[in-house]
This record gives sequence, structure tokens and C-alpha cells, in this order.
Amino acid sequence: KGRKLEYLLGEAVARGYDTIVTCGSAQSNFIRQLATGCAMLGIRFIAVVMQLPYEFEPADGGMRTEGGNLLLDEFAGAEMRLIPNDKWDVLMAASRALRDEQVALGRNVFEIPIGGSSPQGAYAFYEAASELTEKFDIVISASSSGSTQTGLTYAFHGSSTRYHGVACDPEPEMVLEFVELARQLDQITGLSRQLTVDDFTYDLRFVGPGYGVASEGSLDAIRVAAQREGVFLDPIYTGKAFHGLLEMARSGELAGKKVCFWHTGGTPALFALP
Repeated sequence: KGRKLEYLLGEAVARGYDTIVTCGSAQSNFIRQLATGCAMLGIRFIAVVMQLPYEFEPADGGMRTEGGNLLLDEFAGAEMRLIPNDKWDVLMAASRALRDEQVALGRNVFEIPIGGSSPQGAYAFYEAASELTEKFDIVISASSSGSTQTGLTYAFHGSSTRYHGVACDPEPEMVLEFVELARQLDQITGLSRQLTVDDFTYDLRFVGPGYGVASEGSLDAIRVAAQREGVFLDPIYTGKAFHGLLEMARSGELAGKKVCFWHTGGTPALFALP
């Protein structure tokens, strides 16, 4: 998430915004990093959050609305507005209402989409791909709001490396949003790669009970990474992605392939497990 902030907060400073608003789940990793970035720059930060937003039907479980990222948000001075669980569209409408409220108060407001999933966020991961100093056949990571998957898929397009996104949301139509982000990347980079739905690998097999709810597979994967590598994953994103990697390795899907697991962070959420 910090990669995206290089460009998003850079834009905020360049345009003189004094207030940033966004939305997401209460234990959002992006909100926590955005809150600290705003604090460092002296920008007021407000987020409207739900414990467990959903697309179709609410899932059982979910992370606690205390501890974890929320504790760090408090330390960073973030203003958090918790509203009842509902659909993502309701949450995004609440973010727009929050933006309008702050504009009416005379503030210069920058509304950032969920997870920083924007052309700037996708460009950040397009740039990040150049940091890989070895050649890999497959790069695997968690995929949710879209900018990580779009940026890395865009970067590896036309090369021998394939990006494999392990979905953390049970929403197959998310791929359409990836295509739109890629179209906007064409405008930013001038490369005109014109990615289509077929260019994205969005693997829905390891979502578990739903967005924001840890699966047994993700918890088992966290144990494997901690005990074998001394690396801690999180239960909502990277744990599910690593679960997918382990299962694909066991089934032979990755046989003969050189694989890179891209850890996208999120450790504080471990301290909000129910």
C-alpha cells in the first residue's frame, strides 16, 4: 500500500489538499498507512468504515473493531467513522457524502478510492515490477481492489513472466475494473497495451467464507510461513494468497516453475482476529 501513497500523497501535496477522505473495512491496511502518511504531512484524514462490507450477502465472522490496524489508526490521529455493515456501494456512497460534508465546511478535499485503487495506485505497482532482479515464471500475490493486480499484470504483459492474482473478494466481475484501470495506465504510460479480461488471472478458489473473513486455509498458511520462514502473513489477504500458492504447489500446477510470492503486508490484522 505504501507504494501507492508515493503517488497519491504526492498529488495531494502538489494540489494543496488539506483534507483526505476514503473508505474501507475497519481493519484496512491501506487506511492505516494513509492515516500515517497524512499525519506526517499535516493533512487532516477521515475514513468511513464498516466492520464487514460485502457485495452480495454478508459473511459470518469478520475481524474485531478494536486492536490491530484500528489501534494504529488511533495513534496516527485518524478520524474513523464506523457505520453499520452493508454493501460496498453503500460504503462508497458514504465516502462521497463525507467528501461533500467536508467541502461544505470550506476544506480542500481529496477523496481516495478504496484501497488506493486508482490509476496512480496501479502505476505504482507497474513501477514496482522493475525491482525484481531475477526472472520468474509466475508472480503470485493477493488481489482485492485491483491496482496491485493491474499494475503487475500490465508490467509483465508480453514477457515470459505471468502474474497470478489470488482473489480475496468473491467477485468475479472485479476483472472488468482491472481492464478499466489498465486502460487508464495506457494513457499514463503511452504504451497502449490494451489489456482485456483474458490477460488477467484472477483465482477465486481460495476466497474462503468471504471478504474480510479469515479462512482455515489462510490460517494454516500463516502457520506454515511463520514456522518455515519466520515470515508473518495476514489472515485476509496474504494468508489466502499463500494458501493458494501451497495448494497449487501440492497439485502440481507450479511444477517446474520458478515462483515469486509477493508479500503485500497486513501483519497488524493478526491482532484483530476474533
